[in-house]
Amino acid sequence: MAVKIRLRRMGAKKAPFYRVVVADSRYPRDGRFIEEIGYYDPTKDPVVLKIDDEKVKSWIAKGAQPTDTVKALLKKNGTL
Repeated sequence: MAVKIRLRRMGAKKAPFYRVVVADSRYPRDGRFIEEIGYYDPTKDPVVLKIDDEKVKSWIAKGAQPTDTVKALLKKNGTL
């Protein structure tokens, strides 16, 4: 099973809000997921990013791969 840490889009049209989730790569972007580990709100000023560092580190240790966008957010947050 290829597990990814990726963004799940929520919110209204033209007002995105994302949840950072761990999901099987075969499921659709906003479909089924294994665990929610944080959220990201790019519409606020400053940008709101809340991620559970312990869960991220444990999932990466288990073999989950973050997507490019999530990897950039984790580096910005100081988790990676």
